[in-house]
Amino acid sequence: MEHQRTVAITGVTGAIGGEVVRLLAGADLRLDLRLLARDPSRAPDVDTDVRRCDYADHASGVEALRGVDTLLMVSASEAADRRGQHRTFVEAAAEAGVRRIVYTSFAGAAEDATFTLGRDHHDTEAAIHASGMEHTVLRDNFYLDVLPLFADHEGVIRGPAGDGRVAAVARADVAAVAAAVLRDPAPHAGAAYELSGPEALTMSEVAERAGRVLGRDLRFVDETVEEAWASRRAAYPDAPDWQLEAWVSTYTAIADGSCAQVTDAVERVTGRPARTLEQTLDRTLGG
Repeated sequence: MEHQRTVAITGVTGAIGGEVVRLLAGADLRLDLRLLARDPSRAPDVDTDVRRCDYADHASGVEALRGVDTLLMVSASEAADRRGQHRTFVEAAAEAGVRRIVYTSFAGAAEDATFTLGRDHHDTEAAIHASGMEHTVLRDNFYLDVLPLFADHEGVIRGPAGDGRVAAVARADVAAVAAAVLRDPAPHAGAAYELSGPEALTMSEVAERAGRVLGRDLRFVDETVEEAWASRRAAYPDAPDWQLEAWVSTYTAIADGSCAQVTDAVERVTGRPARTLEQTLDRTLGG
């Protein structure tokens, strides 16, 4: 019988990490799951090992990761110090003796990425490369099931996206890819998968098609960059500049084509085509 591997999963209280736990819990006797959460009481209720862990706390990271073979590191929520949090956790994983790490990055992550948070992901990828751990990077596009949430109370999605296209991916597909890699990581060593949906859509198309599924009148209104900064500043006067820039650059990254690449990575890894916008929203609605 194959030796049982200990697999640690972070982000278990969120959409992606929680779905990975659902896909793997009890499904593969070769895997001994270890769930990591800042608040263990909120972790999924499965028969497995749950440990407290905070990305910014090096000591708790080392303690939680000792004995782990493979780690799924779901990126932390956006924060001014996220780069530091991620680097601290990567260092803790290496010190704890983690053999391989699977990281949820962002499509086109680069030092000069238009989407400013993509620069954070590039920095984390660099830290993982430097750590010496075997690694697989999942570069997720924007999320199909999140795009409709950009609409305001009047059903308007506003931003400087123009006629640019976005190959957004379902969070469930990202989780399915992560679960497949965790089940059998060796074939994916050193890979960086650009995860997209099956098509690249304009924000006008997103609004119109999502509205039909959700039964809402959604529409997209293009803004200039200056108008976008002003509207966000007015709506969120206490938000720091880095956060406003992240929100605005979500749209400028769509406008300049940074997020338009459609790939077959979801199907190659999972054996199933990536979900469409309609399939994603139907699933979200429980259809």
